[in-house]
Amino acid sequence: MSGKRLIYFDNAATTRVSGEVMEEMLPYLSSVYCNPSAVYSFASGGRAAVDNARKDTADLIGAKQSEIYFTSGGTESNNWALKAAAESFEEKGKHIITTGTEHHSVLNTCGYLESRGFSVTYLEVEEDGKVSLEKLQNAIRKDTILISVMAANNEIGTVEPVAQIGKIARENNILFHTDAVQAYGHIPLNVNEMNIDMLSASAHKINGPKGAGILYIRSGLRLRSFMHGGLQERGRRAGTLNVPGIAGMGKAARLAAENMIARSRKEMQLRDYFIGRVLDEIPCTALNGHRTDRLPNNANISFGFTEGETVLILLDQAGICASAGSACASGAVEVSHVLTAIGLSRETARSSLRFTFSYENTTEEIDFAVSELKRIVAKLRENSAEYRRFAGN
Repeated sequence: MSGKRLIYFDNAATTRVSGEVMEEMLPYLSSVYCNPSAVYSFASGGRAAVDNARKDTADLIGAKQSEIYFTSGGTESNNWALKAAAESFEEKGKHIITTGTEHHSVLNTCGYLESRGFSVTYLEVEEDGKVSLEKLQNAIRKDTILISVMAANNEIGTVEPVAQIGKIARENNILFHTDAVQAYGHIPLNVNEMNIDMLSASAHKINGPKGAGILYIRSGLRLRSFMHGGLQERGRRAGTLNVPGIAGMGKAARLAAENMIARSRKEMQLRDYFIGRVLDEIPCTALNGHRTDRLPNNANISFGFTEGETVLILLDQAGICASAGSACASGAVEVSHVLTAIGLSRETARSSLRFTFSYENTTEEIDFAVSELKRIVAKLRENSAEYRRFAGN
């Protein structure tokens, strides 16, 4: 990208590590390089950083400091939550409820559990991506031990009715886990008010570093260890702690708590301005996901009579970064499972792109992106016989 203007609209994939977070991490990469598990006094600096980060990451979701366990990120946290819950409560039952629009780290873990003899119900969602509470209630069985529904969808941004799901789970004495990787630090979450038993989050979605995450586990919930070895994380997750990453996540969580309202307001303004211009000025476009109950920074739009991957390449040539869906699925030939789950045809799903904004973006960047989209889409449609037939040319 040397010499080329870079406009980054893929913040759901990852975010830039903020300067304040970088500054927080640096001492633990240089002068305070100790292993926090050591007994000598030099290690106290690392321990203090971990303790402070545990408090800051807990405060963001209304949890206790003792309920936070550090992991390598959302995928590990999701694996831990589902596998440990299944194996710890299989004597009670072997039925799990989730949705067909979850992140692959949940879906593939559920597939693994099915191979181990568990039964999984994959709920269909509504056309806006929301879980039907009635369908959820009807799916519960006597042997249901776990409900896992993401707080907000990583592709279409739809925010799920987490509090209502938690209430249903609690009333039926079922564990409730939520993958909050996209929601954590972006929208208000409170594990007690929402009856959440386990919650997964990742630092790099909130301007923190990659390779750091948390799993919240409600006090009193007895789950088996996920990583076996030493006694780190109170014996539940072995391995030397990633002190720089943990310190960075703590700082990112603190900043998110302090600035969530202002950041969300700015991102919503950018999001709605972008959506409005695209839908008004580019024919045959449609917004995917819930119109209002969506993440502040997410816009997933179908550009009819185009191939999303081609649009993405041409945007990249103009210096604009966007996504054709989940970053974890880049390079895959499969159509987005989320978009087909909300009822889009394979052709429409292939024409869809995700734009996710940051409070650091500007309206000028959006104006440039929209002008490029108009040019690119028009050019591609000129070569589309199907579009010419549709337009009557």
